[in-house]
Amino acid sequence: MSEPVDELVDGFTRLRLDFGYDGTDFYGWSKQPDLRTIQGEYIKALTLIFGDDDNGFGLRVAGRTDAGVHAVGCVLHMDLSDAQMKRLGRNDSMEDIAYKLNNLLPIDIRVNKVSVAAPGFDARFSAINRRYRYRLADQSAEKNPLESRFTLETYGHLDVAAMNESGQVLLGLHDFASFCKPREGSTTIRELQEITVKRVANGVVEIEIQADAFCHNMVRSIVGALIGVGQGKADAAKIKELLEKTNREGSFKVVAPHGLQLMAIGYPADELLASQAKEARNLRSLDDAQEGN
Repeated sequence: MSEPVDELVDGFTRLRLDFGYDGTDFYGWSKQPDLRTIQGEYIKALTLIFGDDDNGFGLRVAGRTDAGVHAVGCVLHMDLSDAQMKRLGRNDSMEDIAYKLNNLLPIDIRVNKVSVAAPGFDARFSAINRRYRYRLADQSAEKNPLESRFTLETYGHLDVAAMNESGQVLLGLHDFASFCKPREGSTTIRELQEITVKRVANGVVEIEIQADAFCHNMVRSIVGALIGVGQGKADAAKIKELLEKTNREGSFKVVAPHGLQLMAIGYPADELLASQAKEARNLRSLDDAQEGN
């Protein structure tokens, strides 16, 4: 299957889909032979509506989650030819497409909205931030079996105040190599915009992290380090020390995926979508960021 196009060409319509999924029984987003994936399920459903497509409908997702990770507010785009659009009923609306997809997709993927994408929109590259939430149930938390697929149980009582304080060390533009699994051709430089750790009504600890983008395993690595803080095994100085490393030596382990949820994708105003997508395709360095200030 070829890659989705970077820019929409004549004769095609780009649609935006806002959706969520329970990632428990999926092997992540990307289509893989003989494995159940979110992209694979979308292609099967879209094929039933629009016919076969050698380009996989040009699907591009805002965030390619790992196996077992969930999403509440994910976004993708797809490109449909004029011929494919004509397969829709004359009076079919975007709401009708969402309805058809929800009838064809498995119950653990749900489409909330389908819309015609604004000019220049790219689900992945137009995004200006992503927000994730990780849920922890320590020994002080209520254990709810209806939430156990989405919450990691941990030993002892977590010091939430210490975790929140230590997390602030990570704010800003940094090389997060010590908190990422590197991928060839990709940068580990990210801008972490917000991090909060709080205990909610049922005693569950929620860690919310927002950044312009995330490298592989970044959120789960940060959560692992903050759990270490909460258990008294590390402090803010240790987190700062880890951040200044260029490798994962001495880092805390990456926590399990099932406590992680992609909550939202942020986009700029419509007139800035194309320029944001162009800028996001360029690899960054810390020197570039400093020269731009």
